[in-house]
Amino acid sequence: MIKRECISMILAGGQGTRLAALTSKIPKPAIPFGGMCRLIDFTLSNCCNSGIDTVGVLTSKYPFEISEQIGSGIGKNSHSTCSDVYTLPPSIYKSGDDSYAGTANAIYQNINFIEQFNPEYVLILSGDHVYKMNYNLLLDYHKDKGADTTISVIEVPWADASRFGIMATLPDGTITDFAEKPVFPKSNLASMGVYIFSWPRLKYFLELDEATPNSCHDFGKDIIPSMLAQGGKVFAYHFNDYWKDVGTVEGFHAAHMDLLLSPPAFIIQEEAWPVYSTLPSCLSHQATKMAPANKSLISNKCSILGEIEGAVIFPDTYIDKLAIVKNSVVMPGARIGPGAYIEQAIIGPWAVVEKDCIVRGGIDQAVPIAIVGEKVVLSAKTAFLLDQ
Repeated sequence: MIKRECISMILAGGQGTRLAALTSKIPKPAIPFGGMCRLIDFTLSNCCNSGIDTVGVLTSKYPFEISEQIGSGIGKNSHSTCSDVYTLPPSIYKSGDDSYAGTANAIYQNINFIEQFNPEYVLILSGDHVYKMNYNLLLDYHKDKGADTTISVIEVPWADASRFGIMATLPDGTITDFAEKPVFPKSNLASMGVYIFSWPRLKYFLELDEATPNSCHDFGKDIIPSMLAQGGKVFAYHFNDYWKDVGTVEGFHAAHMDLLLSPPAFIIQEEAWPVYSTLPSCLSHQATKMAPANKSLISNKCSILGEIEGAVIFPDTYIDKLAIVKNSVVMPGARIGPGAYIEQAIIGPWAVVEKDCIVRGGIDQAVPIAIVGEKVVLSAKTAFLLDQ
């Protein structure tokens, strides 16, 4: 029988309704990020760099293309690999729906997949956060505590706390209270969407949850509270490095601008902890470079005839003469016409902003970041204020 001490399951089917203009055709984890990769690549690379050699990616019913292996290259182009990746779309559920009924149900539907590896521990991860983390440190902490569950946590601004799972802890890290997206949060200690479970205990609670009427089948709303109610050993692991939830337009844009700070708040490519891209046009982690004169990240595979400042430019993009792009993100395949003006904006994949168009966010609080959605064509020659 195959034996793995720890395997990882990545939840990668979220549609990201708050990023709707960018996720109309793909789930949020598949969104391009940073000029060189997808959002899910941070989690996949964390697994690879942490030595987690078995990874299940739980997709929506429309799975996006992903390599079967990650390592020092991508897929068949790799010279070596360190993680086997299995894409796990949902089956037809008992309700007749062909999608997962919740995060916990997603794992429940894949119990047979997990059991074939006979793991002691299962690492449950989100596929849409920007961060670098050595999961071995989390696993060691989990073992030292003799925990049933360990949740990686980070302090967030109080104004944002109601967007997260929020918990209260004792000095030794024991979690005493957990509330999913509370209206009135008791603390600002937020779940990062990174959980490690002792597999026998997780399996028990998954089966219990599946048999519970009216359950949301969600880790934050159901599984963790159920564990706490039954006296489970649930601990918090404090993470003190960069981590960004990019579930909102503002968060997505801000995370890109963090790359351009001096020094950067977050560096994607580091020799000691590389990020392996699954973006078809960025199969090398040498895909982008910093342009210090204009504080921008520019892909090697693009044409820039206009002016850019404080921008992240993805591969296969074209910015025509006399066009200006400032404090913005221009995603793969986008075309910016001559004389166009782009500021405080996100231009989606394969979108076209035609001659003399103006796309500008930040004019008022209603639209802090302007968005041109995937494959949208703009032809207006007057100021264009886009609704989110």
